[in-house]
Amino acid sequence: MRSNSADQVWNRTARPRPPAGMVGQKRAARARMPSTAGYMAAAGLTATALFFVLLGMLHSSGEDAAWVPAGLAASVVMMVAIAAREVVMRRAWTRYILEQDRREHPSRDKAKRSSSVGGGSSSGNVASTGELHSAAWRTLQRRSAEADATGSLPEAHLDAFHLCKEYLANTDDALRSSALSTEKRAALRAGQERARALQKHHLLRWAREASRLLTDTAQRQVLVAHKIETAMRALTVIDSALKVYPEEPQLQASSVAVQEFIGSLKVAHWVELAERSAFKGQHMRAINRYRDALFYLSRETVGDQMRMETAERIGREIDLLRARLNTRNVTAEPPASHAARKRKREGEAK
Repeated sequence: MRSNSADQVWNRTARPRPPAGMVGQKRAARARMPSTAGYMAAAGLTATALFFVLLGMLHSSGEDAAWVPAGLAASVVMMVAIAAREVVMRRAWTRYILEQDRREHPSRDKAKRSSSVGGGSSSGNVASTGELHSAAWRTLQRRSAEADATGSLPEAHLDAFHLCKEYLANTDDALRSSALSTEKRAALRAGQERARALQKHHLLRWAREASRLLTDTAQRQVLVAHKIETAMRALTVIDSALKVYPEEPQLQASSVAVQEFIGSLKVAHWVELAERSAFKGQHMRAINRYRDALFYLSRETVGDQMRMETAERIGREIDLLRARLNTRNVTAEPPASHAARKRKREGEAK
């Protein structure tokens, strides 16, 4: 999955104008999130350098397809870099919101410090926790609306799902505190219910749209191996969503549909090979390849109607090829053998 830009994940809100008494004071430096463009550029350069180094080494050693292992190694480097970026950004999210809240409300921080000196630190922390989660909820709602917007990529729904997951984890930690009032607890629990609904919504949207995009890509590809590989990626997307919601009928139906698509690709591949062999007059090879198609037809997930129709068609083709093979063997027998058999029968009759 691609990493989101920090400008997209954490959009900065407009800063309020400072009071008149603070005009002459120096503004606090804004906290900056790590640069996604610079990080991904460095990761891309590293992966590219690794690709060309391995390509040169394998090519010099006589490897025929040197670009395959070199490309796999570069892809692994990019995937690890993207995963590390995701972990760092998720951990920095809570810290960013907290520092943003402090910059926007400096007077409130002073009141908190003064109340802490006077013995009111507990109530100040509770208020800060409630405002922090309110800001996190507003950020979550904004990202959810952006993901649902027309033209958004499937990864936007996956990012919204992870934000919901992070919000639920943070609110669970806050609910363990004994200093929260009954109203605060009720508000946090209501926010959790809404976050769980958004979490399921965005995960299902991501699985549906990402798997559909991969399946459409597989249908447009030329090589059967590439088609099956892309369809397997779509199945992996659905399986990852099924681990979170294993009883979801929509995900189960999508998984069966993709499995049937993969099975039909394998069967159609062997049927096509058998037809080519039959066209070339290689009847025995065609029969063997039709048998391979029957093997995958019985092994893969395929609809019952398609399984019966395809099996009947393959059976008729095999019978036709066997008849042609027997006819060719009879016509290919030399005339001398017919005469020898006739003399042998006459001799036995005498």
